[in-house]
Amino acid sequence: MSLKQSMELSAEALAEKQLIKKVAWKIMPLIMVCYLFAFFDRINISFAKFQLQADLSLSNTAYGLGASLFVIGYVIFEVPSNLLLHKFGARKWIARIMVSWGVATTLMVFVTTEWQFYVLRFLIGAMEAGFAPGVLYYMTLWFPQTYRGRIISLFFLASAFSGIFGGPISGVLLSSLDGVMNMRGWHWLFLVGGVPCVLLGLCVLTYLKDRIDDAQWLSSSEKAHLKRLVEPKQPEKASHSLWAAIKTPGLLILGLIYFLIQIASYGLNFWGPQLIKSSGIDDTQMIGFLSAIPYLMGAITMVIVGRLADKSGERLKFTAGLLSLGAIGFFTAGFFDANPVVVVISLALLGAGIVAAIPSFWNLPPKVLVGAGAGAAGGTALINTLGQMGGIVSPIMVGHIKDITGSTTPALYIIASLCVVCIALLIWATPKRLQEKG
Repeated sequence: MSLKQSMELSAEALAEKQLIKKVAWKIMPLIMVCYLFAFFDRINISFAKFQLQADLSLSNTAYGLGASLFVIGYVIFEVPSNLLLHKFGARKWIARIMVSWGVATTLMVFVTTEWQFYVLRFLIGAMEAGFAPGVLYYMTLWFPQTYRGRIISLFFLASAFSGIFGGPISGVLLSSLDGVMNMRGWHWLFLVGGVPCVLLGLCVLTYLKDRIDDAQWLSSSEKAHLKRLVEPKQPEKASHSLWAAIKTPGLLILGLIYFLIQIASYGLNFWGPQLIKSSGIDDTQMIGFLSAIPYLMGAITMVIVGRLADKSGERLKFTAGLLSLGAIGFFTAGFFDANPVVVVISLALLGAGIVAAIPSFWNLPPKVLVGAGAGAAGGTALINTLGQMGGIVSPIMVGHIKDITGSTTPALYIIASLCVVCIALLIWATPKRLQEKG
C-alpha cells in the first residue's frame, strides 16, 4: 500500500470516527438520562421501603411481592410491547413508554392500601415493558455494528449513575421533604421519580428522529455516509426461527446463568439500604449516600473490565471473576451483618461484582448466536426474559426469609451460593465457543 493510499484510509477512518462521535453526542445524552430514570424507577422502592412499610403496614414478604410484581408486569408485556414498537416506530413508542410509566409512578403518591400497592407496582412494570429492548433497537438504526459495543456500554453506565445519584437524592427527599405539604417523604420520592419521566417522554418525541434522513443536524454527505455504515455489509440470506436459536447449544444455559445473575442484582437493588440500616446506621440521608457506593464501584469496574476484556478477549473469565467478587460480597455482608464498616465494604464488592457483571455477560450471547440470523434477536430476548424471572424470585425470597427468621443473613448466604453455581456453569457447562477468546 502506498503512502497516499495509507493517508486516504487514515483520513476516512478519522472522518468516520468524528461522524459517529457527532451522532453519539446528539442521541446518547437524552437516552442515558431516560435510562437513568428507568433504573431509578426500579430501585426507588428500596429507599421508600422503611416509610412505605410503616405507613401501609406491609410485612417484608408483602414488600417483596410488590417489588416482584413490577418484574412480572414487565415480563408479561415485554414481547407485545416490542411488537407494537415495530408497528408505531421506536421514537413514538419509547416516548409512550416513558409518559405512561411516569404517570403510573406518580400515582404511587395516592397509595393507601396493600392492594393498591400491588396493582400499581404491576402497572408500572407493564408500562415500562419494552423500554430497554426498544432503545437497543433504536441504537441499531444509528450506529454501525463496530461501534455498538462502546455505545451499549454507555447505555449500561446510566444504570450505575442512577444508583450513584439516586441513593443520596432519595435520602435527602425522604428526610428533608417528609411532612412538606402534608406529604410523606416517600410520596415526594415517587413524585420526583415520575414527573420527569413524562417530560422526558415528550423530549424523546420532539427531539429524537426515527430515520437518518430526518436528522437536520447532519449534512447530506454525512447522512449518506452514515447510512452506508449502518447498513449490513452482507444482508442475511437465510431467516432462522426462534426455535432454531433455542436449539443452539449453550443458549438455555446462558438464560439460566442470567437468571442467577439477576437474582443477585435484584437482591442488591431492593435490599441494599436495608442491609445498611440493619448494620446499625439509622440516619436516612447517610443510608442514601452509602447506598451509592456499590453503584459507584460498579461504574468504575464496568469501564476497567470492559477495556481489559476487549483487549484480552477473555470475556467469560472476566464475567466469572466479577461474579466471584459478588459472591464474596454477599457472604461477608451476611457474616458481618452487624458491622457497618464491613457491610459497606461488602456492598462495594457487590457493586464491583454484580453491577459490572451484567454488561460483561451481554458480550457472551452473540458468540453463541453467531450465524443464527433473524433468530438471534429472539434468542437474545429469550435470555433477557429468563433473566428477568430472577427479579420475581429474589425480592419475594429475601422478604419471606426475613419474615421467618428476622434476618436477611440466610438469604444472603443463599444468593452467594447461587453466584458460585453461576460461576461453575460458566466454566464447566458452557460450549467451547464461549471459552474461546474474542
